[in-house]
Amino acid sequence: MSTPFPPGALVILYLLSPREKIWGVLQEMGAAGVSLRGIDVASFDDWLRGLAPGGEEGIVPSLVFYPLLRVEKILLDDPDDPLGLDGQCRARTKRGGRELLEG
Repeated sequence: MSTPFPPGALVILYLLSPREKIWGVLQEMGAAGVSLRGIDVASFDDWLRGLAPGGEEGIVPSLVFYPLLRVEKILLDDPDDPLGLDGQCRARTKRGGRELLEG
């Protein structure tokens, strides 16, 4: 299966049943599904606050496999977009999202 999303790309996965948005580093994408190291988009601000000096680290990125039947769409998080999640990481921590997620 060819994909425009290479391993290591920062993406947002839109999932069905239940509806979720997951942001993270794409590990692998195949006919069976998508592997991603990331966090729920709803937890993004709390996660970044926990990374700040003196912050309470509570949210840890997870490596998860999502079956393809749950995937509605995949959006590339463009590193040049200052409004994207990676851009927000750079603005608030001076570190990129990939670096932060892979620790």
